[in-house]
Amino acid sequence: MDGFSVIVPAYNEEKGIGPVLAGLVRVLSDFDKPYEIIVVNDGSTDMTKEEAGTVEGPIRIVDNNRNMGYGASLKKGIMHSIYDLIVISDADGTYPIDKIPELVTMAETEKRHMVVGARTGPGIKIPLCRRLVKWLLTRLANYLTGIKIPDINSGLRVIQKTVLEEFERILPEGFSFTSTITIAMLLNGYSVKYVPIDYFERKGKSKIRPIQDTLGFLQLIIRAALYFNPLKIFIPLSFLLVLLSFIVLIGSWLLFGKPMDVTFGVILMTAAIILAIGMLADLIDKRLP
Repeated sequence: MDGFSVIVPAYNEEKGIGPVLAGLVRVLSDFDKPYEIIVVNDGSTDMTKEEAGTVEGPIRIVDNNRNMGYGASLKKGIMHSIYDLIVISDADGTYPIDKIPELVTMAETEKRHMVVGARTGPGIKIPLCRRLVKWLLTRLANYLTGIKIPDINSGLRVIQKTVLEEFERILPEGFSFTSTITIAMLLNGYSVKYVPIDYFERKGKSKIRPIQDTLGFLQLIIRAALYFNPLKIFIPLSFLLVLLSFIVLIGSWLLFGKPMDVTFGVILMTAAIILAIGMLADLIDKRLP
């Protein structure tokens, strides 16, 4: 169906949800395409739902009975959407919602499966600690996909609904939703375009848990690579073990005058097993429909 659905997950965003929704209605009402806005109230304990209800426009509010997570809220919003093109944005006022018409137009005219607002513009308000983590995770994702990714987890993007439905089974319930869909689409050859955007200071308190969420991002990036391109993980790991085995062999001979040949053999055999598992995993992946 021609048009697009904007999904806005919101958990305790009473300070930002009203201005964000009012801005969306203002910007999208001047855009010559039908649209809907779906707010997924993710078990908020403040006035988020009430603030969202004060804004007039084509807005629907969907409730989670409890706090289920960012990814779970996006999935629920997508399930309730009526259009074939999905736009996701946050409720905290950090993203330039006036860029949405440009992203939607680009997705349609250039036949892109996903268009991402990459936070690489001049006006970026990301805390320094998060910038470092983001840089490290992006470098890992670049290696695993073989593609330079300007912004792996931007929360402003346009995606074809059919693609989201294809990967629904592997998309997580938490903040790693955007990272996972990015890697999944790139590793499967979908057309993705990045458009530079600014990123503003948020309204309200951040829900990011630095250590726990960073470990979750790391786990899901590796899991996605194992799922779609396992040799990217298994070959380097096998090579490192081979290198380690020879370091042990030569080092023990130089230091003790006697090579640790049993240890050398065990490590070398482990490397061969890991490589074999990787090749088997890659074969299974290539045979899956």
